[in-house]
Amino acid sequence: MGGRRRLSVTRRITLFTGVLVTVLCALLAAVILAAVQFVTNGYVKDELVGVGGRVVAEIESGQLVRPITAGPVGDIQVVDQDGRVVASTAALRGRPAMASLRPAGYHGIADGTVCGGVFARRGCHIVVAQWARGPEGPRIVYAAAPRVPFWTHPALAALVVGGSAVLVGVTQFLAVRGARTAMAPVRAIRAELDEINATCPQRRVPVPPGGDDIHDLAVGVNRTLARLEAALEQQRRFATDASHDLRTPITAMRAEAEDALLSPESTTVPVLARVMLRSLDRLQALVGDLLTLARLDADLRGAEDRVDLADLVEAELRHRPAPDERLTRSLQAGVVVVGDRLRLGRLLANLLDNAERHAANAISVVVRLDAATPVFPDGTAVLEVNDDGSGVAPDKRELVFQRFTRLDAARSRDAGGSGLGLPIARQIAEASGGTLRIEDSELGARFVVRLPAAPPDGGGLGRPDAGHR
Repeated sequence: MGGRRRLSVTRRITLFTGVLVTVLCALLAAVILAAVQFVTNGYVKDELVGVGGRVVAEIESGQLVRPITAGPVGDIQVVDQDGRVVASTAALRGRPAMASLRPAGYHGIADGTVCGGVFARRGCHIVVAQWARGPEGPRIVYAAAPRVPFWTHPALAALVVGGSAVLVGVTQFLAVRGARTAMAPVRAIRAELDEINATCPQRRVPVPPGGDDIHDLAVGVNRTLARLEAALEQQRRFATDASHDLRTPITAMRAEAEDALLSPESTTVPVLARVMLRSLDRLQALVGDLLTLARLDADLRGAEDRVDLADLVEAELRHRPAPDERLTRSLQAGVVVVGDRLRLGRLLANLLDNAERHAANAISVVVRLDAATPVFPDGTAVLEVNDDGSGVAPDKRELVFQRFTRLDAARSRDAGGSGLGLPIARQIAEASGGTLRIEDSELGARFVVRLPAAPPDGGGLGRPDAGHR
């Protein structure tokens, strides 16, 4: 189901930057205009105090001239103690007192803003009140001037708003340029990924210079592509080998059935059944291995039991179809691990099957507890399976853990090996938090499993961290 296409990262960055800068510029313009208004009104108030002081001096010296000359200030009134206007500028002649302010003391000054009254049609005014002591008694001198508006002056407002608009435009332009420049490597990576999807997975995306996040992204993408290529190659090999191994028993059964149909007198049902059962057993084992690998690949959690490795070895040896007289054991009691008993049993069975196919005269199983390490703080449980066969060359030791890999294909296939036993064993070991490696030995092959030992008190039965290598 389609939906609206989301904005690109470049547009989102540009939009976010534009909105943010616009808001910040608007706030900055408002702060500038408010500061200018505050300072200007302060100058007006100081001017009113000066003009009012001049009138006070004229009253106290008995030299007040009526009507009062306002000078640079808009309006002046002289009011007696009863609130009657006794003198004013010409504009306020016959008008009531402009305010009711009273200074706190004789030398005090009161100020305020008056809107309405005698200024009803002239906007708000700043009014300053001062006491005066004249021959006719105390008087209050009011001096008033229009309050400076928020924008102070149209030219100043135009300058601030215009400057903010220019700043927003420049910032937007730089944001677009910066976003496009920053996203250019991402676009190159995306284009290369499109080419890789359309052509071949062996190619890699370009890695920009520097150690920024986009550089790390390109490195991570290339690492993912490398893993994807390896997975695809492994999948191709897996499909090829699996199809071949599945076809082999199926072809054998088909050949036996066709021979029986062509020459029914030369065989019997029991003989045919025995022959086909061998192929069916091989086919069943291969399918079982494939299903086990699928479960392990899906990382399905197994049980978390306390498993005594010595008891596990004894149980596995008792349940094997036929005892191997070549096998000896050295089992330390009390070596306990936390894991899935069935999976650990499968690990041991696969190692024993491999040893029995390749041993000449001797097989040995060893269980012991090694000292604690930083990786395994409760000790290291060690399970060894040794044989005296031809061994594995050091440069081939990792190959045997790859799926469907046989160093001696003919012998392994004749002995019933599918090439999946050792990969399954290693994957079980790693899923249990341990390792499986082939280590040096004087004769034959020495498979060593190392697992974290369980705490002796039974605590900490949570799943151990897998994949210690």
